[in-house]
Parts: sequence; structure tokens; C-alpha cells
Amino acid sequence: MTEEGAHDVMHYLSFAVFALVVAVAPGPDTLLTLRSTVAGGRARGLWTMAGITVAGSLQGTLAASGLGVVIARAEPVFEAIRWAGVAYLVFLGAQALRAARRSDGVDWAASERLPRTSPQRALWTGFLCNITNPKVLAFNLAVLPQFVGARAGVSSWLLYALTLSAVGALVLLGVVLGVGAATRAIASRRAQRRVDAAAGVAFLGFAAALAVEG
Repeated sequence: MTEEGAHDVMHYLSFAVFALVVAVAPGPDTLLTLRSTVAGGRARGLWTMAGITVAGSLQGTLAASGLGVVIARAEPVFEAIRWAGVAYLVFLGAQALRAARRSDGVDWAASERLPRTSPQRALWTGFLCNITNPKVLAFNLAVLPQFVGARAGVSSWLLYALTLSAVGALVLLGVVLGVGAATRAIASRRAQRRVDAAAGVAFLGFAAALAVEG
């Protein structure tokens, strides 16, 4: 391997480490994956993770292709996405708080068997959580140029953008597997309600933070 090739590999690995640090920071995607897994088991968590990953890859591809810059600079479009994100986070928060207050005796494992928690719904929920968060696109646009370089081709941009999404998916997979293994420890309705309540408050907090950033 040439010296230049070795430098490129080390540069890419440094980006992968950076992506890992970013991915482990808690955010709406991580919280949604955690709650989905506790609520419906590993299957629902994996479908939610898949939706988030598809949306993250799409946002990375937009950034790599240059369309992300167009969207970010089109203020009405960017603002529409931002407020859609705020509304969706409020919806998720309200949904979690409502679940925390329920007293019908139906636990999460049983509710997962209902049509409203089908794999398609879990996939769509994860997709919407990520795609309506303009901070993901803005982050791609702010960070990728610092690692890729202005002279790099589209293939290099895509490699780094999709690496960011792939590392995030691996972290979410760890959340799904870890939480899935600990489901029995939080199987009681009291524990479930506490997790729901904490998730609801956190989602509303994320929504408030996104709303005031405009």
C-alpha cells in the first residue's frame, strides 16, 4: 500500500471513530428504538431501526449529491421540514405519555400483536422520526466536507455519508439486542409506565429544542 493509500485508510478510520462517537450520543432515534424494543420486542425494534437507517441513508445521499445544500438553502422547505419534525416529536411524546397513563391492563408485549404495531408501521415510524429531523441533513452538510474534501468525487461523498448511517445502524442494533435481553427486568406494568413517561417527556424536550433553534 502506498503512503497516500495508507493515509486515506487512516483518514477513513478516523471518520468511522468520529461517527461512532456521534452515534452513541442519545437522541430521538435512539430513544424511539429503545422504546419500540421494550414495547414490542426485538422484531419491532429492528423494524424501527431499519426505518431510521433508510431515512438516514437517504439524508446522507442527498448531502452527497448536492441536493441537500439546495434544500438547506431553500428556507421555506427547510422550515417546513423542521416544523414537521417538531410536530412528529410532539406526537411521539403525547403517545408515550398516554401509554404511561393507561390502566386497561394491556402490556406492551400484548399490544405488539395488534395491527397498529405491525412491522410496516414500526418501519414507517422510524423513517419519519429521522427524515423529519432537519438536524440530520444539516449535520451531514456541516461535517462531511471536513472529512471528504472539496475535490472528492460523488463516490467518496457517498462512502462517508453511508458510513455515518451504517455506524448509526450498528449502535441502534446494539440498543435493540441489549434492551431485548433485558425485557424481563422491566416487564411489570409499573416499570413500563415509567419508561413510557420518561420517553414522553424526552420526546417533548427534543421537540421544544428543535422548535427554538429556528
